[in-house]
Amino acid sequence: MLIAQLTDLHIGAGRRLAYRKVDTAGALEKAVAHVMAMVPRPDVVLFTGDIGDLGDQQEYALVAEILEKLTIPYFMVPGNHDRRGPLRAAFPDATPVKGTTAFVNYVVDDFPLRLIALDTLDEGKPGGVLGTEQLDWLRDVLLDGTGRDCAIFMHHPPIRTGIAHMDAQNLGEGAEELAAIVSVHRDRIKAIFCGHVHRPIHTIWAGVPLMIGPSVAHQVAFDLRADGPSAFVMEPPAMHLHVWDAGQHSLMTHLAYLDRYDGPHPFFGPDGKLIV
Repeated sequence: MLIAQLTDLHIGAGRRLAYRKVDTAGALEKAVAHVMAMVPRPDVVLFTGDIGDLGDQQEYALVAEILEKLTIPYFMVPGNHDRRGPLRAAFPDATPVKGTTAFVNYVVDDFPLRLIALDTLDEGKPGGVLGTEQLDWLRDVLLDGTGRDCAIFMHHPPIRTGIAHMDAQNLGEGAEELAAIVSVHRDRIKAIFCGHVHRPIHTIWAGVPLMIGPSVAHQVAFDLRADGPSAFVMEPPAMHLHVWDAGQHSLMTHLAYLDRYDGPHPFFGPDGKLIV
């Protein structure tokens, strides 16, 4: 099973450039084209938040237009730049919430690996939260008796990355309780996929691999100074490709760049010898 994780799109209405610099709509178009050209193609795409930049209907309409060319299943969770109501209205199939809950929490059972969407949005604020209702929902999902291997995908990471201005707005309230829940079920939870930080970061948290995906557009500047400024860089747009081997119960993550680069070039010539 192949899972493409695309995150932090930051699409502006009317194809507005993010921060007067970044062509985020063009970046999403390139990302979709890349995914559709892959052999083999991913089985599913997970969008881990910040679908829009302001969270309005015009932004989501543009995203929907671009995603018309994405003909494989995809699912979304909101990020801090999103708003739940407009997001769910624009993408009901990609946010298949059951019942009357106000949160974008749901489970996808259509693939060899169970996918659990967890909504960390605290509307109007940059940082994320998980309240009692959210955490109780997750407990119930993990105790529903299926016993299936699963992965959680959400926007705000519950860790400190060392990038101070981003750490100040990562998951706050609920992070410790989430860690306790994950630790109990660490044999079944094979990974947690996050966005928000605009950098590829891998670690182990609560006994489980946790991966933060790079943005499909612009990246946060790599700066580990305590007083490092809030800034972005035009490093290559990229995605994470998660490979689930159901037979081995193992997950592997690849970093895949979305722009086109020179190559591939052969290592060996027609004579079978290494090219020197």
